[in-house]
Amino acid sequence: MTLQENAFVELKREYTPNVMKTVIAFANTNGGTVYIGIEDDGTVVGVDQANEIILKVTNAIRDSIKPDVTLFATCEVQPMERKEIICIEVQKGTASPYYLTGKGIRPEGVYVRQSASTVPASETAILNMIKDTDGEHYEEARSLNQDLAFTEAEKEFISRKVSFENNQQKTMKIINADGIYTNLGLLLSDQCVHTIKLAVFEGTDKAVFKDRREFTGSLLKQLNDAYESIDRYNRTRAEIDGLHRVDTRDYPTEAVREALLNALVHRDYSFSGSTLISIFDNRIEFVSIGGLIKGISYDDMMLGVSISRNANLANVFYRLELIEAYGTGVPKIFRSYGELNIKPKIETTDNAFKITLPNRNAPHENVIINGSDDRFSDEQQILALLDRQDTVSRKDVENMLGFSQATSGRILRKLVQDGKINTHGRGRNTRYSHPK
Repeated sequence: MTLQENAFVELKREYTPNVMKTVIAFANTNGGTVYIGIEDDGTVVGVDQANEIILKVTNAIRDSIKPDVTLFATCEVQPMERKEIICIEVQKGTASPYYLTGKGIRPEGVYVRQSASTVPASETAILNMIKDTDGEHYEEARSLNQDLAFTEAEKEFISRKVSFENNQQKTMKIINADGIYTNLGLLLSDQCVHTIKLAVFEGTDKAVFKDRREFTGSLLKQLNDAYESIDRYNRTRAEIDGLHRVDTRDYPTEAVREALLNALVHRDYSFSGSTLISIFDNRIEFVSIGGLIKGISYDDMMLGVSISRNANLANVFYRLELIEAYGTGVPKIFRSYGELNIKPKIETTDNAFKITLPNRNAPHENVIINGSDDRFSDEQQILALLDRQDTVSRKDVENMLGFSQATSGRILRKLVQDGKINTHGRGRNTRYSHPK
């Protein structure tokens, strides 16, 4: 019976390296057999030095195809019409997409079988193969780009005295069991495709830009660069309280750090788009792609319950001591504002997560009292509080306005000097009331 090419049969007159494309195509599709020594029309011509050809084929299958496909491919000499031919039988592999080592997981390196032809796979087909094989976890799936460098990551690991050798990369799942870079490796590499965009606005809305930057490269580099940029805009306000100078930064450094880490560790990297940081006169907003993980509520998160969307990335950050313990970030952000009346705000949708940090030193002339639409100055708010109760303490004012001890004391002293309120007691026991 004359052989004919079809979805499961490929005929080759002689061996050339291009045979590996068909081996890959069969392994990625539904299996098949390559016959060497047969013309396209089915004429058997045979091969010379069959054993040498078998050696070339087996070496090529081992060395030029990734992941390892040797378990799914056999090569042997078969007699046909009194001639020797080479028969390469390939089963569908379990680790598709298989690809040419020198080309990577790209259309020029990944092949599939369509009818009697071997053709490059589309990028969509490649992504579907990865998803079918590796599952839905983005960071554990194989990276489409295998030509990765880790200049910035290595610097960070060295500075923190953590090994970044091949064995450690496998343990951290930067490289999988087949020695192939995962998407976690891509995120930590200099070739990371995701970015952070930072914008600084004048005032409290997005009408006027003051500055904008985009941070690229390894997530570890982006983390450092973004923090340094935010820090330049995190001003320090100095006040004199008697003989003491009190310095207060606009934003608690711990809150900035944890909000930035949260935006990077918990975002959904399976979607394109940048992590966004917006700095206004009265707040900083951190917006990342990906809402709360299914099964976790807002109340769960506030209690410290943590299920990481990117557990392997979180583990890397933990090894580098960027994260102290899982589930502590959000509670730390709120604790850093202490007993101030102004608090951070968290908003979530199905596809986004937003943390807003209020500026502790921003003017508070526009604070709404008791949920009404009447807006009062700081002094008017204190007088309004005295309308509701006989006396107030400096601590009451601190809690209501969200100001520091020094600022609250200064406002109260001015009200006393202007004759708008009276004092009772001394030191910590000082109380303030309306004049009689």
